[in-house]
Amino acid sequence: MLLNCDLGESYGSWTMGMDAAVMPHIDQANIACGFHGGDPLTIRNTLALAAQHGVTVGAHPAYPDLVGFGRRSMHLSADEIIASVHYQVAALDGMACSQGLQLAYVKPHGALYNDMMANATVRDAIMRALASFHRPLALMLQATSAANDHRQEASNHGLALLFEAFADRCYDDDGRLLARSKPGAVHDRDKMLAQVEQLQRDGTVTNVSGNTLALQADTLCVHGDNLQGVQAIEAIRALIDGK
Repeated sequence: MLLNCDLGESYGSWTMGMDAAVMPHIDQANIACGFHGGDPLTIRNTLALAAQHGVTVGAHPAYPDLVGFGRRSMHLSADEIIASVHYQVAALDGMACSQGLQLAYVKPHGALYNDMMANATVRDAIMRALASFHRPLALMLQATSAANDHRQEASNHGLALLFEAFADRCYDDDGRLLARSKPGAVHDRDKMLAQVEQLQRDGTVTNVSGNTLALQADTLCVHGDNLQGVQAIEAIRALIDGK
């Protein structure tokens, strides 16, 4: 199972995350494109860091919500979503090419990601954006019980999918992430490592009600916003590598 992390989200003099500490331990870097975080210099430096460590790069587009860090839903038309995704992905694609890297996939950020998972119209617009990009890019989205439906939708657009699970989040009964406003939504270190081990061994997680939920995950999302997060990523990497 691969490890992916949202990176390159600093902006100007504001620093977000510990990218240099995280990059050696992951396989895929989801790099902000400027709409929720990430300025041109941050993007360039994050790409260089990924190249240094042999990490695959993906675009991490968001709603145009820099003030809200892309965490607020916006009522955009399908055409606006498509144009917004094209604009952001093209910027990252061009900057990656300038450093001898090739963009491999797209993972929407924050509210755009949540809306994609909950709203078929938003999901279709994002798929249409990637299908009409100048070259094929995979779409990363959450592994849920609707995975087969999502595969069919992607197939209709000629897209490849990467399904992701989450190391540090509890799952609801419907297979989605338990809302952060609810108790137990975010796992402590022990529960997180136990969930990763279960995912790797059995391809399942135990949801909030104690039931087993099968997830077909290609990649595992981890977070390195602070020292504890980086140490957790190191532990997850060792667990996955069997060290």
